[in-house]
Amino acid sequence: MWTEKDNKLSKTFTFSDFTQAFGFMTKVAIEAEKMNHHPDWSNVYNIVEINLSTHDAGNIVTERDRQLAEIIDKLAE
Repeated sequence: MWTEKDNKLSKTFTFSDFTQAFGFMTKVAIEAEKMNHHPDWSNVYNIVEINLSTHDAGNIVTERDRQLAEIIDKLAE
């Protein structure tokens, strides 16, 4: 479940290993680029932490963030 705090949507994803985590990030990157809406994220081994906010709107959560979060959830399935 995504949490909304400090004007960000945030979620942590855990995978079986680094390769799975990196593959997930690659899929997210392709979809984010299509939307021209890029996440703030980090990856350490099998954990990917993602924070979403809309920079053009003053770094707040907008509908674009919610749309990308929905896409990201589908990619993690």
